Order: sequence, then structure tokens, then C-alpha cells
Amino acid sequence: MPMFNKVLIANRGEIAVRIIHTCKDMGVKTVAVYSYADAKALHVLNADEAVCIGPAEPAKSYLNIEKIINVAQEYDVDAIHPGYGFLSENSEFAKACEDNGIIFIGPPSEVIDDLGDKITARKIMVNGGVPVIPGLSDPISDVSIVLKEAEKLGYPVLIKASAGGGGKGIRVVNSADEMPEACASASREALNAFNRSDIYLEKFFSNARHIEFQILADRFGHTIHVLERDCSIQRRHQKIIEETPSTALTKELREKMGQAAVAAAQASKYVNAGTVEFLLDDSNQFYFLEMNTRLQVEHPITEMITGIDLVRHQLEIASGNPLKLNQNDIKSRGHAIECRIYAEDPYANFMPSPGKIEYVQSPSGPGIRNDSGVYSGCEVPMDYDPILSKLISYAETRDQAISKMINALIDYIVLGVKTPIPLLIQILESKQFIEGSVFTHFLDKHFSSPKPDISDADIACLAYIAHEYSQKTPQSAGVLKKAEMTSPWQTLGHWR
Repeated sequence: MPMFNKVLIANRGEIAVRIIHTCKDMGVKTVAVYSYADAKALHVLNADEAVCIGPAEPAKSYLNIEKIINVAQEYDVDAIHPGYGFLSENSEFAKACEDNGIIFIGPPSEVIDDLGDKITARKIMVNGGVPVIPGLSDPISDVSIVLKEAEKLGYPVLIKASAGGGGKGIRVVNSADEMPEACASASREALNAFNRSDIYLEKFFSNARHIEFQILADRFGHTIHVLERDCSIQRRHQKIIEETPSTALTKELREKMGQAAVAAAQASKYVNAGTVEFLLDDSNQFYFLEMNTRLQVEHPITEMITGIDLVRHQLEIASGNPLKLNQNDIKSRGHAIECRIYAEDPYANFMPSPGKIEYVQSPSGPGIRNDSGVYSGCEVPMDYDPILSKLISYAETRDQAISKMINALIDYIVLGVKTPIPLLIQILESKQFIEGSVFTHFLDKHFSSPKPDISDADIACLAYIAHEYSQKTPQSAGVLKKAEMTSPWQTLGHWR
């Protein structure tokens, strides 16, 4: 089938820019949407067309289904790519696209509906023969029942929201005394975040790894996995460092988990790109965690080790073409690591740090990729997720990839807002990370109260920069006297 002529990207920031790049490579025109706060955002500047859809408040812009559909119809787009976050896992939005003859670049709305409810997803996986985390597969209605089940499972246990994601509506419960308040607070947070208060119970694994498998599936029933990503370094249940391949997986375990991931996708009748997430305990038993019905933030590391453009395959599958890859075509080479660069203060409980980026200098070099949504002088709004970019390193070995990432982070300059770059360096340099001894509560154990590591040399450099900046005058900053100007003949050096 022919490829799309025009795609609307219902998102912002670095993921919108990322999608635009592949669309340009494929000759597909793009329409960006933006709020008042994003009028000068990078995705707006990169798209072929851009349309303002309302105020900064997400409910009135990036979450406004009716407005986005109207723009898609007005600008005669063939399809909508939702990116991640916002409406990417909203079945109502996917259904609105379907009802208006617009292709949603993702799975069918009913699949999003089923997998978006974690309780329903658990039941689908059980029926599909996929191992699930021990716990209750029905919503919590009576705390006394939960207390009995928690005693059977053994503390600690986890209270989780049935809907949504992003670490919201989750509580670790260490004793029976904590259970009533944990259920109440998780339910309140879930209601505020997802407009649903349903919660359920799972066993909590304190030393588990978070391993996910990338899935590609076409509408003709052909499904493959594109290997794993280890996403165990997290803060507040959200990933900050990801890598592939995982140091925990043997060839046999990788094959077994990959087969389970494909079975999970097939059991749910999945189509397009998605991610099956597992918990891997310290005895190498794995359990289905959830399935994300969208492109993952950390998809670039999979692209780096396989050479596969996942966004391209998303567009091709959505346009009706069969998946051209078979499982045997998927080969891994080398090692890749991703660090998420947020506008936040890691030394103040990761508080967001919105504001103007006075200056940004991105690292470069062999094996370095930077998926960015910002530039010098742009504003980081307080209204959205504060991710600025994703820095990826790739090398032949894990040790080399770590070294490349550390050097790239050292070279990454962001002035005007705070970022976790110093903490990311500390993590990558830690003995535990280098040895591959990572788990989902790695930060809580090893970096529970992180402190900036500023050497005397760093302080001297900062003082020098501040001094130089304060001494600049309009003339010295950019207006040279005629006598000071040099000609090309003076700068060419030896030439013939």
C-alpha cells in the first residue's frame, strides 16, 4: 500500500522532533500542533506546517481530542502519530481517529482499552500463558481482603492503579498497619491522574530488574520482538537510565522472555510497535508487568544496536504494509545506553526546573546520539513533563559505551535550568553500575541523598566564566574595531 502523504504529530518536545526526522526521510509531510507556551518550540520550527491548538494547560491543547481531530481534518492529514505521553495510550482518541477516517499510528482502540487497564491485561496474559506477578486480579473493594492476600504473599507488597502509568497511583506497603492509608492515597492519586480510582495488589520484589521487550506486529498476524532493554535505574518509578543488552540475561533467558513477549502481543491481538514489560527477580524468574501501547522513550537504544528505525516501521505498518522483518533478521551488535536529560534538580528531590535555557551545547562524536527538543534561548514550560533530551551512547562493548556516555555528559552544557547530568555521571561511575548490579530501587539504596560533586577545578572554571561574562561590554562582546579585524589572508596559514 502507498505511504502516507501527511502526518499530524499530536505531541511536543524531543519525541515530536524525532518523529519529524523519520517522516522527512520517508518524504512524508508533517503537521505540528502546539500550545501558546510552545509557539517557538523546536518541533514547531521543524515541521512543514504548525497549528496552535490552545492554552498551555494540556487539557485545552495537547489533550484536546476534538481540537486535534479538527486540525487533522482541516489540514487533510492521512494519519496521526501520538508519540508517547499525552493521548498516546488513550483509547478514546484512537477511536476518534478511527471514526473520522484518520489512521491512528498505534494499535486499535479496543487493544489500547484492554491493555490500558492493568487488571484486564493481567487476565489476558494469564489466558495467553504469560507469567504474571502474584497478586489479586480484581479491583480492591475491601481492605480486609487485601490484608489477607498480603499476608499470603508476604510483605512488602505493591498497591497499583489499574489505569495509567508514569509511576502514579503506586504505593509500597511494608506492613499491615500501612495498608489502609496506602490504599486510600493510591486511589486518590489514581483518580486525580487518570479519572479512575481502581487499584489492585501485587507482590513487591525489592531486588527486581525492569526488563522490557520491543514488539513489532502487523495486521496480518506477524509478530516479532526486537530484543530487550534494561530499565532498572529509576526515580519515583520512572526510568532515567536504560541500556541494551541487559547484563542479567543469558542467551537462553533472552530467548524465553522474547517468546513470552511475542505471546503477550498475540494474546492481546496487538498491532504496531509496543513494549512488553517484565520484572525479573533475583532467581531469574520473570513476570509480566504491563504492556505499553506506544513508542517508548528509550526506543533509540534498540535502534542503535539493531540498525532498525522503529518509527519508520510504525508508519509502514499503520499504512497497511506487512512487516518485512522476521525474527531471524533481528541481530544485536554492540552496547547502547540512554540517559534522560530533564529540567529538574536531582539534589532537591528531582523538583522540576522550568525556565529559559540560556545556552545549550550538545555533545557529539562517534557513537553519540542526542534526541533533543530544545535550543539556546528557548523556554522550558512548567506545564509539561520536563524532559529536554535523550542522550545515547553506542560502542562495541558495555565498558566502552559507559565511558563514551560519561565523557558525553561531561561535555553536555545546559545553562539556565538545572539538570540531573552530575548525578547521571555519579551513577555511571559507581562500582555497582559498572558491575551491572542494578535493580529498580538502585537509587533508593545507593543514592538516597545525592549530593553534587563539585571539585575545586569546577568551581574555578565557573568563577572564570562568571568573571568573563560580567566583564564583557557591547564592543568586546561582538563589535570589533577595524584595526582588530583580521582578513582571510591572515588566517589561512600556509597554502599554495
